[in-house]
Amino acid sequence: MATRQANKLWASDDCKNWEEALARYPEVIVAQGVRDLSEVDQWYRAEFPRVLASRNPAYITREELEQVTRWKMKRGVWRERNRLLVIGNAPALVKQLSREAIAAVPDPRRPIAILSQLAGVGPATASGVMAACRPELYPFFDELVANQIPDLGPVAFTAAYYQRYAARLRERAA
Repeated sequence: MATRQANKLWASDDCKNWEEALARYPEVIVAQGVRDLSEVDQWYRAEFPRVLASRNPAYITREELEQVTRWKMKRGVWRERNRLLVIGNAPALVKQLSREAIAAVPDPRRPIAILSQLAGVGPATASGVMAACRPELYPFFDELVANQIPDLGPVAFTAAYYQRYAARLRERAA
């Protein structure tokens, strides 16, 4: 049923349908029944973007990268090894590479590639960081969303797949 609704939404050109779906987002997060997901999601959607916007030049800390990783995994599949790899990154390296990535905006590829140099970070986690900075350019790479995009093919957590995914979402948003 949810897949049919998502396919119907994707095909809709009526902004009202999209706005209604977005308005239901908080209840969908709660309905997942994942411990602490609502709290970490609130941090990600409200607090984290404000913190990033307050820094000049913008960067993230290792602790924030770990929190983005937790947020991403609570929405999908928990991969403890990835979390451990993320917290193993040197704080100075996270700050440096995140600064470089954010400075590379609006390039569609470079920010994701730069952040993916960090241990435990692939296109999905990198997109989580960049979506907090510039969601109109870098949509979060969500497997559930990717499965609803027609003709995108099986989900692959690669940079090339993310670029196709992001392009399709930007096209649809336009």
